[in-house]
Amino acid sequence: MDLIRAQIEGGAWKVGERIPKEQELADMLQVGRNTVREAIRVLSHANVLEVRQGDGTYVRSNVDPAEVMRRVSRSSLRDHFELRAMLETEAARLAATHCSKADVALLRDLLKERSEQHNHKTREAFVDADLAFHGAIARISGNAALAELYRYFASMVRLNTLSALEHDDLPEPGLEAHAAIVDAIDSRDEEAAAIAARAVVAPLIEALRSEDRSSR
Repeated sequence: MDLIRAQIEGGAWKVGERIPKEQELADMLQVGRNTVREAIRVLSHANVLEVRQGDGTYVRSNVDPAEVMRRVSRSSLRDHFELRAMLETEAARLAATHCSKADVALLRDLLKERSEQHNHKTREAFVDADLAFHGAIARISGNAALAELYRYFASMVRLNTLSALEHDDLPEPGLEAHAAIVDAIDSRDEEAAAIAARAVVAPLIEALRSEDRSSR
């Protein structure tokens, strides 16, 4: 399957183009025909390929979402938090434009819950409360694509946040830093909201960069 996916990602066959027949693929890739058939089945299920009975198999997309997320999951902790910073910064910026009073009230309630879970020292519950807060900002952004991407990304956000909490030497953004995001959103100050969201993650990213430099 990886060989066929690599051909698609590399542009050997364009989106909308029919790929070679099973036996041709088997000969070209030097694998068994059953291996090719199984790969086509899996990639069809992932909507990368489309099998048209009596016609052939066509490239539907040159990106396999499941494979992309597997690659993201294997990225470093620093890469993960840099990506998280990008998403959360723009989500906060947009939320400052699209929020309602009810949205701000919800954020303050979620922030209170985050603080309470932190004080109780229940790591998993605290991370869930943290994700609920940031996920709400993504939804309030008014950008459905960003909100869905963040929701899709949330499972890895959870795992990596739990991993970060295990490092006692890494800084942990507190209530005040998160409250600054809500205050800026409430004031409809896009730039201040983006800066506050970035400030929450920036110290952790810098600490991870320092670790990377010292390990070289």
